[in-house]
Amino acid sequence: MKWFIKCFCLLMTMVLLCSAALAAPPAADRAGNPIQVPAQVNRIVSLAPATTQILDALGLLDKVVGVDTQTPLYVAGVEHLPQFDLMSPDIEAIAALEPDILFASGMSYLDGNPFQLLMDMGVCVVDIPSADSIAGICDDILFTAGCLGMDAQGQAIVDDMLAKIDALAAIGGSIETKKTVLFEIGALPYIYSFGQGTFLHEMLTLLGAENVLGGQSGWLAVSEEHAVAANPDVILTNVNYIEDSVGEILARPGWENVTAISTGNVFYIDNGASSLPSHHIVDAMIQMAVALYPDAFADDAALPADAT
Repeated sequence: MKWFIKCFCLLMTMVLLCSAALAAPPAADRAGNPIQVPAQVNRIVSLAPATTQILDALGLLDKVVGVDTQTPLYVAGVEHLPQFDLMSPDIEAIAALEPDILFASGMSYLDGNPFQLLMDMGVCVVDIPSADSIAGICDDILFTAGCLGMDAQGQAIVDDMLAKIDALAAIGGSIETKKTVLFEIGALPYIYSFGQGTFLHEMLTLLGAENVLGGQSGWLAVSEEHAVAANPDVILTNVNYIEDSVGEILARPGWENVTAISTGNVFYIDNGASSLPSHHIVDAMIQMAVALYPDAFADDAALPADAT
């Protein structure tokens, strides 16, 4: 009996140690830089809209004391907070907010590290470069949650996200006649899109579509001639800086014979859901699915729970 009790106690000790190890905050950020996350995080500055979306999902907006100027376009409830240019943040003004942790993206590091003063003051500065895959987005969510002692909540967000993506991909995998797609993230006169190695390309592929730029990699500048010659069946756009991006595409001179134009298959996909690497890509993926294959995704029962 004593032997059993000793073994049981040893087992419970191991379980507790393993649980503590799993719950330990990250020792390095997503860029590989060493970090020391405070034991208590009560004041957060987020200079990355995608990260703020994740903080919102974790129920932590009440701890956010500052954001970048783009975040209010995508996250409700932060309009009243101090806002900073993520390309050239006002470090002294951020320091005055006394943050425990600051989340940044690669956009803030284009001209070097602007946060050294904050780091010297003891602020935990966390770099999360923009993810280029669905798996990378999941890792970012888990990492962010882990920094804030909310591992289980982060895992729940990821599990829900992947379950919905799997449901969409199951239908996409059954598509026999695949449509070709041009997805514009920048409109004329400077068309921008993407090839493989991006989460948007991955989403199109999972939905059973073919990216007309799938032979290339990364984020791409596309000539008008190339776009017309690609003759996509469908054109998607998330351009939100012109009043009617769909109407602009449909009215382009010289595009009349492009299949997507002649058939009217041009659709707007929510910019905040499709341009930011967060769990909201599922919302964009649902919009893309219905636009691409309205028959396959017409039944509400075919869409993931809470999608409609």
